[in-house]
Amino acid sequence: MTDRPYTDDDLRAEATRQLGLRRQPGFFSRGIGNEMKEQIIPSTAVDLEPETGEPLEMGRTWGQLGDGDFGRVLHELAALMNGAADVSEWAVNLGADGLEPLGEQLTAHTQGGPWFRLHFAVRPDMPDDMRRSLVEGVALEIAKHFPSA
Repeated sequence: MTDRPYTDDDLRAEATRQLGLRRQPGFFSRGIGNEMKEQIIPSTAVDLEPETGEPLEMGRTWGQLGDGDFGRVLHELAALMNGAADVSEWAVNLGADGLEPLGEQLTAHTQGGPWFRLHFAVRPDMPDDMRRSLVEGVALEIAKHFPSA
């Protein structure tokens, strides 16, 4: 028993709820809209830092768009985010377990679009060759169950 009046699971549940609040109607204009005005539109950056993709030189910001364009951006952004899977609990649990997502993912495509997509998360100290083996091993195992093209 700890001296805390809450558990680790309580903390994870609240963190999940807080992340989920970003999905509520109106958040885009109140929160995201205000926050993103100073952010550089990535495609307008003159040069990007190779490892992080962060702009090295200023480009055009979202706030420099006209009101009509910025309003359309917020509408399109809301549609993307509202249609996104709520992975808040997954994300909170990854962080609590000390795991970080890999950039690699496996996707199986059909004519109608992706059939499934697998994302991986590992400990930060996992060696690169082991990370690569994990992803490749899972891909090879799944490929055994697909008909030859």
